[in-house]
Amino acid sequence: MDYKKEIIKRIEAISGRYSPYEVFTDWIKCCSLSIDNATTFIRDSIWNKKEQEYFNLVKKYKNDEIKIFGDMLGLLALALEENTEDVLGWIYMAAGMGNKSAGQFFTPYHLSQLCAGLAISEQEKDGKIYLNEPSCGGGGMIIASAAALKKKGINYQEKLEVVAQDLDWKGVYMCYLQLSLLGIRAVCVQGDTLTEPYGRGYARERVLYTPAKKGALDWMRGTN
Repeated sequence: MDYKKEIIKRIEAISGRYSPYEVFTDWIKCCSLSIDNATTFIRDSIWNKKEQEYFNLVKKYKNDEIKIFGDMLGLLALALEENTEDVLGWIYMAAGMGNKSAGQFFTPYHLSQLCAGLAISEQEKDGKIYLNEPSCGGGGMIIASAAALKKKGINYQEKLEVVAQDLDWKGVYMCYLQLSLLGIRAVCVQGDTLTEPYGRGYARERVLYTPAKKGALDWMRGTN
């Protein structure tokens, strides 16, 4: 089965009242908020705000459409399991959702692979490999770097530490969703990297930590 094309088919099936672009955007946001809140154990005001955002989004859709959202998440997980690649970036462009006037397009994954193959380093600091992506988009360059490490026999889930930032929330959610499913330790940040780079004291409501970054995978494995 071509999982990527199956996701596009389901986006088109839901479209009608809403454009494919809006369905796609709502889907990745719903999935991201769900994963983030499900792996956050302190239910403070930020947790409650995200929970309300999630419910406001799903209210737009019928029950059978919400079920399709879940099916699409499953297909995304299978696609990433089959091939470590920028699945969401491919879907975004293949479904014709790119917008040249707004600069909304994603680097073809084979170019990300080329760049990662040339640039990725095996040098470690404190047993980790650090990657900072200042304009992450859907996370294609990060995913390509993880694939390059995997090809070298390095476990990216254990070694790779990522900070991914983007001005567009859509890119942040796309990146967060894929890195979460791939088990990558990452901090995904919304904001202009040039004027407000991520650092200590950054607004918490604009930061998402993948489950691996929160230690969820370590907890499941029974390790520290």
